[in-house]
Amino acid sequence: MTGLANDRADQYEGKVTAYVIIACIVAAVGGSIFGYDTGISGGVTSMDAFLLKFFPTVYEKKRRSRENNYCKFNDQGLAAFTSSLYLAGLFATLFASPVTRNYGRRISIICGGVSFLVGAALNAAAVNFAMLLLGRIMFGVGIGFGNQAIPLYLSEMAPTHIRGGLNMMFQLATTLGIFSANMINFGTSNIDLWGWRLSLGLAAGPALLMTVGGIFLPETPNSLIEQGSKEKGRKVLERIRGTQKVDAEFEDMVDASELANSIKHPEADGSVEFGDEDETAYLFDPDIYTDERISVQWIDGVQTVDGRLLAIALEREGKSMFGEIEVREKEKEIRGRRSGRLVWRWPKEFPARSFWLKVTVGIILGLKFGDDQQLSEGYSVVIVVIICLFVAAFGWSWGPLGWTVPSEIFPLETRSAGQSITVAVNLFVTFIIAQSFLSLLCVLKFGLFLFFAGWIIVMTMFVYIFLPETKGVPIEEMMLMWQRHWFWKKIILENP
Repeated sequence: MTGLANDRADQYEGKVTAYVIIACIVAAVGGSIFGYDTGISGGVTSMDAFLLKFFPTVYEKKRRSRENNYCKFNDQGLAAFTSSLYLAGLFATLFASPVTRNYGRRISIICGGVSFLVGAALNAAAVNFAMLLLGRIMFGVGIGFGNQAIPLYLSEMAPTHIRGGLNMMFQLATTLGIFSANMINFGTSNIDLWGWRLSLGLAAGPALLMTVGGIFLPETPNSLIEQGSKEKGRKVLERIRGTQKVDAEFEDMVDASELANSIKHPEADGSVEFGDEDETAYLFDPDIYTDERISVQWIDGVQTVDGRLLAIALEREGKSMFGEIEVREKEKEIRGRRSGRLVWRWPKEFPARSFWLKVTVGIILGLKFGDDQQLSEGYSVVIVVIICLFVAAFGWSWGPLGWTVPSEIFPLETRSAGQSITVAVNLFVTFIIAQSFLSLLCVLKFGLFLFFAGWIIVMTMFVYIFLPETKGVPIEEMMLMWQRHWFWKKIILENP
């Protein structure tokens, strides 16, 4: 892993301008499409008209009262409808990396928006499964480009001291998209014949905003300098910082650009921080408790959005929602990214809370929800409350930080490639879970939630051991962080 090792951060000047805030908000709209499509698919696949047209065997199983509760929706074709998006996004993000690096962040954002528009049109007008699947794949292409470029755009535009908060706008937009999708599904579920078409087609709204916004957004100064437009890059930097005193930050960007342009194959250089799986992989399948779906859609959506807003606010204050971890960085104590993911003091922190919530769901289902046994009203309420607590905890910890940290830890020469691999790994894992979830649920039943609880332990241990604190470190001086970490400094010294 190469990169700069300068220490000019104390010389950075500038303020938070309305210009940069508006640019970041417009760019973050792309996250709402990811969230919308993620949220809309769960509701659409439970609509009778949709199932009857594309998955008649699932429709019949759903109607049979004696069908195993855990296996009613176990169909690989139905799973493929959901998971194809993630597989398409995986391959698309690898193609998006050289586009983002060579032609700029804006071009990738525009490509993502156009792909979303095409996908929305195909899904809304689908007359057969092939057309439906093609639209889903186009959504995946949009996600591959958008998720690769937007977090980079936000990290590079934001001033160092609020980079985390602005970057979390992407995840906030994602959760707003999920919430909107749930509410739209609630309304369209009462439209018998074409409600599902309306749900899928309305993705064109945020897709259009993303496309038009991408056309008018300014390119990041980092990207402009990397492409050889130093004078234009400095002008953009002065505009977004609200001052002409940007010499230190500009010099860091120029040095990073010169180093970046000397590397011909960035995909082969550096280490990669893998993103956490999409939060949908950990949510309780709504098809199991159809009667409680409306409550979950409203309450869960509000909790998720509240969680993201808290994450942004607390990121600005430099502290975790429920606790603090002191990290020595540049001779001062700071509290930042890691504290949002760590510490096991029940019930204060996400790992402990989410672990026991998963275990609790598994225990309740094991005792009270059999193959042909329904949950009582009381236990259904408990399950809904547990889901809301889990999603809220995810919203102020792993949810936003899974995108924020990878987008800011790479030097310029590997930034687009690193983000591309991060997104690819995220989508690959999500694809595996989406494709296998219904089958695993049928086989493991309540044990599936205990399986996911085990992975929470693995995730937390990885962060505790290997993730250094990144808060307050300028994006072009991130190399200093790696050089001071007990483990990664060995690799950096061996591979200068």
